[in-house]
Amino acid sequence: MSVVPPASPPSPPASALPSAAPSAAAPTQAELLDFVRRTAADAELISSLPLDPEGRTWVRLEGPGGSEAWLIGWPPGSGTGWHDHADSVGAFLTAQGELTENSLAARLPTDGWKTLELTEGVDRSRRLPAGRGRAFGHHHVHEVFNESTEHHAISVHAYYPPLPQIRRYSRSGAVLRLEQVERPEDWQ
Repeated sequence: MSVVPPASPPSPPASALPSAAPSAAAPTQAELLDFVRRTAADAELISSLPLDPEGRTWVRLEGPGGSEAWLIGWPPGSGTGWHDHADSVGAFLTAQGELTENSLAARLPTDGWKTLELTEGVDRSRRLPAGRGRAFGHHHVHEVFNESTEHHAISVHAYYPPLPQIRRYSRSGAVLRLEQVERPEDWQ
């Protein structure tokens, strides 16, 4: 997530972090969804996130089985833009407020292209009020945003393996264009 955090965001107290005992096997999408659901239900943790009126804020959490997890605050009108999480599977859930996810119901080639023309019928949109979320597979292309003009939203995200990269896209009608590839050092 390529956003600028506030200066030295406070970490939640260790007692507020959900237990994430390492497992021998990689966590499944269902296990990641269960983790974000349990984490989003932790009212103390959710209320500990500093909220900025201008930009998204986040705190890194310890995810299950070596996964990467984040608690993210979304000011009114903020969003991610179109992107994917490369080879990672993931899950996210809205803990407070409401988020909207637009996604593509088509598997895109992972390399060797800069511009694709999408066919009709590949667009999906879902509203995710507090308590709703979803899991997704490898190379899932989507955008997530807070449509509210007045209220922050807060969500919990988990990815496995930890994000190797994020590809960012621009979209004009049916045309999707690869704009940038970010690596962990760009957002951590």
